[in-house]
Amino acid sequence: MERIRIDATRCYDVIIGGGVLSQIGKLTASLVKGRRCAVVSDDTTHELFFEDVRRLLEASGFSVADFVIPHGEESKNAENYLKLLEFLADENLTRADCVIALGGGVVGDLTGFAAASFLRGISFIQIPTTLLAAVDSSVGGKTAINLRAGKNLAGAFYQPSLVLCDTEIIKSLPPEIFSDGMAEVIKYGVLGNWHILDLCHMGAYEHLEELIAECIRIKRDIVAQDEFDLGIRQLLNLGHTPAHAIEKLSNFKISHGHAVAIGMCHMARAAEHLLLCAAGIAAEIEELCRKYSLPTECIYNTEELALYAMSDKKRSSGKITLVFPFVRGKSELHTFDVSELRSIFEKGFLPSIPEMF
Repeated sequence: MERIRIDATRCYDVIIGGGVLSQIGKLTASLVKGRRCAVVSDDTTHELFFEDVRRLLEASGFSVADFVIPHGEESKNAENYLKLLEFLADENLTRADCVIALGGGVVGDLTGFAAASFLRGISFIQIPTTLLAAVDSSVGGKTAINLRAGKNLAGAFYQPSLVLCDTEIIKSLPPEIFSDGMAEVIKYGVLGNWHILDLCHMGAYEHLEELIAECIRIKRDIVAQDEFDLGIRQLLNLGHTPAHAIEKLSNFKISHGHAVAIGMCHMARAAEHLLLCAAGIAAEIEELCRKYSLPTECIYNTEELALYAMSDKKRSSGKITLVFPFVRGKSELHTFDVSELRSIFEKGFLPSIPEMF
């Protein structure tokens, strides 16, 4: 079992290991004064895990209410956000009580934003049930919902009180859901730690706890320097500018992880052709994506990508900051005029440059 401390406006632990979900009752009791909990899940995670979580919480003296949304990115919307706020009010939760997000990134983002808003802030706990949520969205305090104009455009920086990553749950994921999370794992290797890439080559299932811990340590260190995403934290957006456009263009039929995989490959190829990245990096990203059944090519054209990327949160006036791989295990931020975005995306459609020995 690994325990990683996150230092932010609210400090908290991320606990990683097989069977750690069994500790949810006593851990929650040690963190909050009240004895009311609202567990938010989607219809899939509710069926699989809610009864166990309720039993464990009730054994520690909690009264438990449950709020369920349909699974899928479409549920991360303003309607469900308001419904959840009304639900918390109807259940008479107070600032002494807490909300628990039981699910993937959609559940965690929605729950976190509601927790940040309700009573101007109520404690919440993340129980990520997907690899993608475990290594990325559950840690760092970004909470949000989607608007018609784009993804994650309304939200708040609001840190959880605890993150509980049960590797037994994550290992039980269907292969396509596990692969979706591997896109974010590969991202962390590309931007900050080549050892993660080596573990990915060796096999993620066999090194899962170490992979999750390594990813979270990278995010911990970045969040400690830039909690509110004003500078270095933007490195975590590697591949995400095209990825968010791809998700929107597909009406979210292309999952976040698949879109990030495509986005990373395209940005790495573009970086090589712009001479901002060592040759061979794009080829390794493509190889790892294929190893974990992730796509590497975009079905949309550069004009479509550039149009939807105009609503990206990283755009400021006429500028946009993009993340490019630099060398193995290191990435860099580069700022461009938004007028250059289409040309940059076009270079991502070119073949990767082979490494010369």
